[in-house]
Amino acid sequence: MIAEFVSVGTELLLGEIVDTNSAWLAADMAERGVNVYWSTRVGDNLGRIQQALDQALSRSDWVITCGGLGPTDDDMTREAICALLSETPEIAPYLEADLRTRFAKFSRHMSEKNLKQAWLIPSAEALPNPHGTAPGWLVRTTRQGQEKLIITLPGPPRELKRMWLEEVVPRLQLPKASLYSKILKTSNIGESTAADKLGDWTLSANPSVATYAKRDGVHVRIAARADTVDAAKAAAEPAETFVREALAGFIWGEDSDTFASKVIDALKGQNQTLASIETVTAGMLAETLSVPHADAVFVAGVVAYNVQTTAAFGVPTDLLAASQADTGDAAETACDALAQAQARAAAVHFGADYGLATSGHWQAGSSSNAVAVAVYDRAEDRVISHALTLPASERDWLRERVTFRALALLWFDVLMH
Repeated sequence: MIAEFVSVGTELLLGEIVDTNSAWLAADMAERGVNVYWSTRVGDNLGRIQQALDQALSRSDWVITCGGLGPTDDDMTREAICALLSETPEIAPYLEADLRTRFAKFSRHMSEKNLKQAWLIPSAEALPNPHGTAPGWLVRTTRQGQEKLIITLPGPPRELKRMWLEEVVPRLQLPKASLYSKILKTSNIGESTAADKLGDWTLSANPSVATYAKRDGVHVRIAARADTVDAAKAAAEPAETFVREALAGFIWGEDSDTFASKVIDALKGQNQTLASIETVTAGMLAETLSVPHADAVFVAGVVAYNVQTTAAFGVPTDLLAASQADTGDAAETACDALAQAQARAAAVHFGADYGLATSGHWQAGSSSNAVAVAVYDRAEDRVISHALTLPASERDWLRERVTFRALALLWFDVLMH
């Protein structure tokens, strides 16, 4: 069974909104054993929408459209289907009645333009949408003697998800194949190095092993298909065992785990607390750590940019100035010294078991940026730090990279040591 997405809307092509619908649907279909080989985004143009649908029907069993079901002239998904199938739409009385009832319920004026949301064609079955004014369509047609489905879903995710789960899935004949997948999350290792360690497993089809560079490190997905979930899990087990062994020492979590949640849970389990002082990350470290129940262990997070502020927490005044003035290897050394002092100051000042710090500064137009992260273990009176030079990039990328470097240092070198 092959499915394909056609996401409709010029705003998708202009980058005004991100197509999260296709990603959500793809994940759901994978769980149901449906293959997705293509996904297309097309603007609000009747001819191009029709062309995208025609091409999709030529190679896929199901074509799922997202968006273009509104009442305005630029909502053309219905019109494109009508043109493609040479069918004339008519207003379905019961759909019109539902529309008028909905508008009256909320004391809103209903424009006559909304009537096209009550359209129906002979090959289509209406899909109710209690969360909005746009019903979907389940269209049955044939290509080369094979039945094909066109499923139209509204663009708003809240409406789309409900329609898919409650109206579409019960009407489908889903394949019997089941999918098992496991995502292992790593840090302190590059994607190419991880792939090298995985060897020929990355060439395997079932089970499959694939690497993905993510904001919190490299993710490795192991997946397998079989008649049942248990059988798929058994098929994936050799690959998963190999990946865990090959990447031992780099794995920090799996599936829905977040780095911050793992850190906070570990601190709670050890009945220990954490405080932070950061410069270059500009509050991103504290924000990332602010997950549910973090307040039980994350006692304070400080953003300190100038000498007076850092000095108030016991950081020597000369360290911040040196970290911002030096370049090259000297900059790494200065940032490292500052991060160590900040980590110590955070733990001592706030009475925490651990102090976590980031230092460095983003320089517009610079070819590189010296940064450092540090952890202070108050019980053992020791500091662990790591200084590095990151390539020039946008400021938020730098903040994000340093934030996760700090979490990795705390996790691997202290909490899991």
